[in-house]
Order: sequence, then structure tokens, then C-alpha cells
Amino acid sequence: MRKISKISSTNKLILGFALLSLGLILLIPRRSPQLTESFRDEPVVIKGFSTLGENGKLPLRIIIPEIGINLEVKKASVIDGYWEVFQESAGWGEGSGIPGEKGNQVIFAHARKGLFLPLRSIKVGEEIYVLTEGEWYKYKVSDVKEVYPNETDVILPTEDERLTLYTCSGFSDEKRLIVTAFRFPQ
Repeated sequence: MRKISKISSTNKLILGFALLSLGLILLIPRRSPQLTESFRDEPVVIKGFSTLGENGKLPLRIIIPEIGINLEVKKASVIDGYWEVFQESAGWGEGSGIPGEKGNQVIFAHARKGLFLPLRSIKVGEEIYVLTEGEWYKYKVSDVKEVYPNETDVILPTEDERLTLYTCSGFSDEKRLIVTAFRFPQ
């Protein structure tokens, strides 16, 4: 009888140690995944966009007061069929919509502190401001959703004027957070 009791205690000790080890592994911060320089590594192929009418109306800054975003926006050129991604600012996808005109204006940034990380807490109805050279445009959030990287229809050209914000989300950035907004008042 005593031998069985010792084995049981030993098994309990091993199980406890294993659970403690697993808990520590889960609590230790993991290294962030490698950030990409281009959507080339996040399969977002850019098709069907026009580069006409961009002069003087390109987004220069995006402000979302409710969640503390105030970022410079740079023109993200298409390189080998993909938009470049900036490490320190948001990007406006070359050929996407222009503020004040019909089309799907796509602005994106990495989901990290100082960039689009706060988008995780944006809500429908909140206001977004886009500054161009000398003019402000006000948008109101109409939809917030997550999609998989291959669901690129959310950034395709549109017949209406809209603003689409795009960033990574989900476990290990396996999804994309999409925020859709329309100009206010319409």
C-alpha cells in the first residue's frame, strides 16, 4: 500500500511541475513576428487601381481622436504588384481612392504602438479625420471586421467614396482588421 501512495505523490509532483512549466511558457513574452516591408509577404496583390487625379489631394495625416491616433500618411508605391509598408507611419495605397472623390481610399499601418494598434478598440460611429494639402475630410466609421489576408475584396476600388483602414490582427497576425468609414456629412 505504501508504494502506491509514493507513486501517486510522485505523479502529482511531476504533474504540478509540468503545469507550472507550461504556465511560465505561456506567460513569457514572445518575440514579435518579423515585420514586413511590403504586402508582398502578406499576400495583398494590387489590381484595378488608377493613379489619375492624385495631385494635391493625397492624404497627409490621419487623426482618430477617440482612440488617440494622429499619424503622418505617406504615399505607398506599388512595388512588384504590392504596396510598400512603412515602419514609422501610415501608408496611403497608391492608386486607391482620393479624399473627396468616389473610390476606396485605403490607408494602412502596422498594428503596433505608435501606429494602428489602437484600431482594435475603434467603434462604429467614431470619427476619422484625413488631412490633404489644405483640406480636412471627416469620415464616420460604419463597419469594423476581421478578414483573412486572402480576402482582398475589402480594398478593391468602389463606386462610392469610402475610407478603408487596414492593419494586422488576430493570433500571430493571422487576420486583418478592416475599418470602413464614409464621409460625413454625405
